[in-house]
Amino acid sequence: MKVSQYIHAIRLPFEIPVAPGVRVERTVYSYIVFGDGIALIDSGVSGAEAVLFEYIRKSGRNPQEISTLVLTHSHPDHVGSAKAIREATGCGVWAHAGEKDWIEDTERQCRERPVPGFHDLVGGPVPVDRVLADGELIDLAGSVRCRVIHTPGHSAGSLSLFCEAEKVLISGDAVPLPGDMPIYDDIGDCMASMEKLARRGEVETLLSSWEAPIRGREAVAERMDAGLAYLRRIHETVLKAGGAGQQDLMELCRHVVRELGLPPGAANPLVARAFASSLKASL
Repeated sequence: MKVSQYIHAIRLPFEIPVAPGVRVERTVYSYIVFGDGIALIDSGVSGAEAVLFEYIRKSGRNPQEISTLVLTHSHPDHVGSAKAIREATGCGVWAHAGEKDWIEDTERQCRERPVPGFHDLVGGPVPVDRVLADGELIDLAGSVRCRVIHTPGHSAGSLSLFCEAEKVLISGDAVPLPGDMPIYDDIGDCMASMEKLARRGEVETLLSSWEAPIRGREAVAERMDAGLAYLRRIHETVLKAGGAGQQDLMELCRHVVRELGLPPGAANPLVARAFASSLKASL
């Protein structure tokens, strides 16, 4: 899907095997920048390179033109096919310093943040060729200049990109989808990052990893407000449950999931880890 003169959005469905014979359907978006060359933002899970390459060919271009792969963070649905893309194209991989270790050592990521079906989702490690810093201006595909925005919370080194001429914000997983499974490292950092992004009132198109592009300043502002309200509701619900004597973390997680109206499968260790950050936060 063409989003702007240079930027295209690619929807990548995938499945997470959560138990024998049980798979959860998920979706992630990657973005392709067509210019003098080609840049990718996020790679999807292992095998997604086939979909990305096919889209590039159907657009009349060659995947060998890919010179840059920007990873908004290190989680499996964003780095899964990075190794295959780099091996096929020789592209440079760019990411924030806070994500470098898990991108370059995916086995370490698997040990420290186990995800069901991790090795089905991640094709392997890839070296980070360029470390990106908050506020840095980068050039993508020789045609799009982007401001790097460090947006921690979902993960320590999560970053977003603001493409200034296009008024396009690529937010990775920084903007939570109300009603979706809440997965993040630090609720306080999530809220601070959301507030930082919301202050950029000039954004006309929001490109997140969770959903189709959102267009128009008013619609973007409403989406930001909804994401922040969802985080606040989660935080308040966790604190209320914790104050009511819910000491066991998984039991607290199940209680909060019910209170939020989420499906029972959302009561899992990753979500419990997210909720636990509310018990430590001082907001």
